[in-house]
Amino acid sequence: MAKKKAFALRLDPEVLKAVEKWAADEFRSTNGQLEWIITQYLKKEGRLKKPKSNP
Repeated sequence: MAKKKAFALRLDPEVLKAVEKWAADEFRSTNGQLEWIITQYLKKEGRLKKPKSNP
């Protein structure tokens, strides 16, 4: 598994509440949901490097 870096994130309480609800609906943790949202958007915008494939 890739290493992960922890950092503090400040969110508007209403945004956090919406993310928590969405995470519960998807059976994910809040942290997992935020990571998924960010990853999806980075892929959509072409800003996430594709992992190197093993030959």
